[in-house]
Amino acid sequence: MTRRTAPPPSPLPQRDGVDPMRVRLPGEGGWATVREHLVERLSGAGAGVVEGMFSRGLVVGADGEPVAPDASYVPGMYVWFHRELPYEVPVPFPLEIVHRDEHIVVVDKPHFLATTPRGSHITETALARLRRELGVPELGAAHRLDRLTAGLVLFTVRPEERGAYQTLFRDRQVRKVYEAVAPYDPALALPRTVRSRIVKDRGVLAAYEVEGEPNAVSRVELVDRRDELGLYRLTPATGRTHQLRVHMNALGVPILGDPLYPVVAAPVPAGEFRRPLQLLARALEFTDPVTGVAHRFRSARVLEAWAGLGDRAGQ
Repeated sequence: MTRRTAPPPSPLPQRDGVDPMRVRLPGEGGWATVREHLVERLSGAGAGVVEGMFSRGLVVGADGEPVAPDASYVPGMYVWFHRELPYEVPVPFPLEIVHRDEHIVVVDKPHFLATTPRGSHITETALARLRRELGVPELGAAHRLDRLTAGLVLFTVRPEERGAYQTLFRDRQVRKVYEAVAPYDPALALPRTVRSRIVKDRGVLAAYEVEGEPNAVSRVELVDRRDELGLYRLTPATGRTHQLRVHMNALGVPILGDPLYPVVAAPVPAGEFRRPLQLLARALEFTDPVTGVAHRFRSARVLEAWAGLGDRAGQ
């Protein structure tokens, strides 16, 4: 089996904490020039965008030199360029640093801030913001937390060590504990362990459960109750997309503020931050694969739906 050669290092620096795009030209195709291929490949960028990038010398090769508009197509060739990014409404909540050393950075992420650049969220992400604020361009995410979920996220400082930390999550050697506010149902017997098979189709917003071998396991416990709401402790043993949200919905107690479960709501306008999902990654525990230190981190954030009930009770 032939091992694929690693791509050359990027000749372009980051911009606003975001890496340049890297494109490897396919081994087969009928394009005469590099420009023709990118025009077809980036057709969604809009008419004239790629042409403008070439005319301004913004597409470069491995040597950092601009690729000429008439440069011949070379299978396997790498090119780099920065995307022209639209304006993003700033997420007006702080990204708190819980721990920082020479190997890792652990942050307490607010609701509405994506972990890594993806889709329409690029510069307004935890990764891009941290790279800018800390001045560490090599910073990378060891795992991801949903944009709508607040709480603890682990980032790595050294690219050569990132795989060791990512392996912890892959091999389920990290204990993650979440808290959620959801309706209280006196008929729901808790604690319990929920097991099901969850499927998330590409391009579809909501995940769903199907028959078959379980691939998602969550422990659900009721911690406290106030009026018609409950505070729940959720401990996932697996990491499927939207797993906790799907399991809570399946139990008949969907998490407050969830725009997908049980019903997919209409998109909210950009800059709407009034109804955060009441889900928080409260605790993160693992043994550091590089230093051997046993880490136990805890979020200092509060779920506003629960805090509001407490304030009301104290009046």
